[in-house]
Amino acid sequence: MRRVLVLNGPNLNLLGTREPGIYGTATLADIEAAVTARAKVLGAEVRFLQSNHEGDLVDAVQQAATDRDGAIVNLGGYTHTSMAIRDALLAAPLPFVEVHLSNLFRREEARHHSVTADLAIGIVAGFGARGYELALEALVAHLADG
Repeated sequence: MRRVLVLNGPNLNLLGTREPGIYGTATLADIEAAVTARAKVLGAEVRFLQSNHEGDLVDAVQQAATDRDGAIVNLGGYTHTSMAIRDALLAAPLPFVEVHLSNLFRREEARHHSVTADLAIGIVAGFGARGYELALEALVAHLADG
């Protein structure tokens, strides 16, 4: 059974009410329930963490390197700024898929760059909450191939 961390960064706890025109109406709990259900079908086990604090996300990546097979990460605003999280992902032998609810390239230019994208095995962006399930499917397939 593949063990996957689903890591969510700042403000993702506000999903469902935060800018629904951009992020949709699904809550983080809705996303977690859908990913858990899909994981069962795929033979994977998922653990979720959301934090608004950069250090907590760094700690989670470091821990995942010891007890997870891979990760799905949505770093929120840290996607564009956090060298600390990038360094943690770089140090961890942990394949991950970066996921974004919105298509970053249809948004303001400051969001067009991800400091972690080049480390990811792939990126899923613009498919809303469904993107997490797509990321899980891709990650599990990658782990099976690997």
